[in-house]
Amino acid sequence: MHGARTNNPSLDSSLTPSSDMHTLQVQGVTKQYDKVLAVNDVSFEAQPGRILGLLGPNGAGKTTTIRMITYITIPDEGRILFGNERVGPKSQEIMGYLPEERGLYKKMKVGEQLMYFAELKGMPKKEARKAIAYWLERMGALEWVSKETNELSKGMQQKIQFVATILHDPKLLILDEPFGGLDPINADLLQSVILELKNSGRTIVFASHRMEQVEQLCDDICLVSKGEIVVNGPLNEVKKRYGKNTVLIDFEGSDAFLDPLEASGAVRVNARSTRHAEIRLLNGTPSKHVLKAALEHVSDITRFELVEPPMREIFVTAVTEQQGEQAAKAVQSGGGLAGSKAQGGAA
Repeated sequence: MHGARTNNPSLDSSLTPSSDMHTLQVQGVTKQYDKVLAVNDVSFEAQPGRILGLLGPNGAGKTTTIRMITYITIPDEGRILFGNERVGPKSQEIMGYLPEERGLYKKMKVGEQLMYFAELKGMPKKEARKAIAYWLERMGALEWVSKETNELSKGMQQKIQFVATILHDPKLLILDEPFGGLDPINADLLQSVILELKNSGRTIVFASHRMEQVEQLCDDICLVSKGEIVVNGPLNEVKKRYGKNTVLIDFEGSDAFLDPLEASGAVRVNARSTRHAEIRLLNGTPSKHVLKAALEHVSDITRFELVEPPMREIFVTAVTEQQGEQAAKAVQSGGGLAGSKAQGGAA
C-alpha cells in the first residue's frame, strides 16, 4: 500500500473524527416507486473518521438510498441529516459523490473537465488549479491533463472521476463501486487515498457488492436486502456476533468428502476448489466431524482452521433469516453478491 502524503493543498485538516457536525444520519427512510417498495424504514449512521459499508445484491435498495442521501430524490417518509441539518442543496456543496456509472464528458480534456467540476462546487480558479495538479500527480495521471476522456482507459477514467469527486474537499464522500475498472496496483493506490481521507476525519459511505473489499476497508457495515436492513453495526462486533462457525481447509487429494457432508445437512460449502474449501458448520456440527471426513479421503491436510465467517456468509445467513433459504441461494448464486464464490453486477 502506498503511504499517505501530507502536502495536499485542498485537504482540510481541521476536521476531527469526533466531530458530530459531519455525521450522516438516515432515520426511518422509506421510498416507493409505483407498487415497488424500494427502501423500507431504513435507519443507519455514518460517522466522521469511519467508513460505512453499504452492502447488498442487485435490487437491494443501495442505489435508491444513495440517491436520497445525495438529494437527487427525496424520501416518502423519514429524514436524512448531515451535520444535524436535512440534506439538500447546501449539503450537496460539501458532498462528493462517485457514481458507479462514469459521468465524464468524452470530448472534453481532463484538465478542463476537472476545472469545470471544481467551479460548479464554488472553488476559486487558483485554488482549483493547485488541487487539480496535486490530485492528478497523486493518482499518477498528471500526463493525461491535456487528453480527452475518450483517449483514456477505463481504469484511468475511473481515477479521473475519483479526482473530480474529491477536488472540492468534501466533508461527506459517497463512493459507489469506486474500484471498478482498476487493476490491482491502482486499486491499492485508491484504497490508500480513501484511508487518508478517512483518517483526516471525512465521513465516507462505501457502497459495494464485493464482500472482500468491505472487509478490508470498512469500520461499520449496513447490509440491505429487499429494501430492508438485515445486519447493521461495527464490523468487528457483527463478526463476533456470528461466532467462529466457518472451517477453512487446504488439502491434497479428492474433494469428494464434501458432498456427503453437505447432503446430510451438517455443513454448507461456501467455496471449493481442487485444494481448498470454505465450509459453514450447520446444526451444531463440530469441526472435528469435518476433519474426520477429510482425513478418510485426502492424502494430506495443510491447513485446518476454525474462523469467524466472512461477510458473504454473514449476509447469506441474514437473508436466509429474512426471506428463507431459497431466496438466500438465489442471492448468492445470481443476485449480484460477489465474494469468493459468486460474482455479479453491482446493485
